[in-house]
Amino acid sequence: MPGFHLLGFIILVAVISAILYIAFFIYTRAFAEMGFSAFDAIIILMLTIVFRYPIYINGTDISNFYLFSHNNWIVCINIGGGVIPIVISLYLMIKRRISPLKILIALVVVSFFAYNVTYPDPREGIVSPFPFWLLPAIVSGIVSAILYVREQRKAAPAAYISGTLGVLIGADFLHLPELLSYNLNKPVIASIGGANVFDMIYITGILAAFLDGILFVRRRRYSYDEI
Repeated sequence: MPGFHLLGFIILVAVISAILYIAFFIYTRAFAEMGFSAFDAIIILMLTIVFRYPIYINGTDISNFYLFSHNNWIVCINIGGGVIPIVISLYLMIKRRISPLKILIALVVVSFFAYNVTYPDPREGIVSPFPFWLLPAIVSGIVSAILYVREQRKAAPAAYISGTLGVLIGADFLHLPELLSYNLNKPVIASIGGANVFDMIYITGILAAFLDGILFVRRRRYSYDEI
């Protein structure tokens, strides 16, 4: 049976490698659609992963910014899964001259869906079951594509911004009062974006930008074929 085990191991490695390749392709393609280079995307990914785990300097965890405390809840925002996506969103709004009005429209829609597919859990924080956590990304991609149908280069950045901030508002901020209403016996950290690259904030922005990129690449190809 050694041959069978070896074959199974090879298949497992191949499947894992394929999944990692697809994930990396989606990630770099999404950032390319927003105007970043592959090098930029890798640096951002590395920084995000680094801040996935607590980093203590002089006894202080610098991977999470403390916000406030309530009912034994210690509310923080994670640098990798929360601060970095917010900074990227603000950068894109300025750099790509994204319309504040269009972003506001997209934020209202995405926040609504993000709020309704998530719920507070005192043991896990703000959670959303699969496949419902994919909905904000899909909605963000569709809304941004509609709003920027005539300015296709702005669709992916708008999708990232509305996806990231929409989940931050709809899932985290709007559900936060419900989460804090739970009385705990001991202090618990509630970290916004704490799941890092696996956090809904992070994933939604990337997927939304990727979906818009694929959509408009296909449209541009069809246009070239017609010409």
